[in-house]
Amino acid sequence: MKQTDSLRQELMESPDLDRFLSENAESFEEEGCGEVLQSIFDTKDYSKAELARRSGMSTVYLHQIFSGTRKPSRDRLICLCFGLECSLDVTQDLLKKSGFLSLYPKNRRDAIIIYALTRGLSLQETNDKLFQENEETLF
Repeated sequence: MKQTDSLRQELMESPDLDRFLSENAESFEEEGCGEVLQSIFDTKDYSKAELARRSGMSTVYLHQIFSGTRKPSRDRLICLCFGLECSLDVTQDLLKKSGFLSLYPKNRRDAIIIYALTRGLSLQETNDKLFQENEETLF
């Protein structure tokens, strides 16, 4: 599999998009958000009902995300990352794979979320801090 920079360079230099796509088919990420979340969840020792509680969402909505029938919003995905106790790096990777902007430390709200993720704060503690700082809560 090609590195991102070399793939980007090849794409910029390619005169034929169809050829580029067919020649690089193995380089495109196919794993969806649900599959990545499932692989992380498989390392945990709690139920999906508990994950839903930790993530501040219904079990029905959680199952829809895992099955791929619903795509979570950026905030809901971040909530899941809190529920799964993901590191900042894993959270950033999930955001990117899902087509969302990464958490950005120059954004005040994102800085609070980054702080909370790196300090192991719960979702509720994070929402409390966001509320105290007059920032939009995650749910």
